[in-house]
Amino acid sequence: MKIKKLTEEHRPKAYALLRCAFPKSEYEAKLVQQLHEKDRQVLEWVCIHAGKAIAYIAFTNAYRDKEICGLHLAPMAVAPEFQKQGVGSELLRFALRQEIIKNQTLFVLGEPKYYQKFDFEPCCSPICPFDKNNAHFLSIRNTTSSDFIVGYEAEFKTAAKAGKTQQPKKAPKQSRGKGKRRR
Repeated sequence: MKIKKLTEEHRPKAYALLRCAFPKSEYEAKLVQQLHEKDRQVLEWVCIHAGKAIAYIAFTNAYRDKEICGLHLAPMAVAPEFQKQGVGSELLRFALRQEIIKNQTLFVLGEPKYYQKFDFEPCCSPICPFDKNNAHFLSIRNTTSSDFIVGYEAEFKTAAKAGKTQQPKKAPKQSRGKGKRRR
């Protein structure tokens, strides 16, 4: 298994992985594809094994009004046949060590028990527009003390329309064995 920065040549493999990891949703693949098409800043890595993308992770800008206030970890996916083998954890640890990531405020909408293993903590502020009561919204290096609704790239909403799926209220539990939905 080799972790690489996602290149244009790996994009189709990443889209295929997202469709495989989230078989009942086009949202994640459409989201990443639209982020690429709109030339949004996306910090992303892929795990390649035997010529196939088996895991993917992305970070996009988080906003306070129009000012960048950190990064959102979303989406993250592991091919079903490689889940529960530590591949996603290894990829996340790798990403968290990268110079461009390691000093940033990070936000994730996901399963708290999973992300707390990586030092993410429950987040009261800012407020996540996709998670009532911030029950599944976590952060690292978050020093925000004032309330505001954290912003996402516009593609987080338009991908839902393009994929004809609704955005989930919260991430599914890690133990379900399906793709890990992250925003």
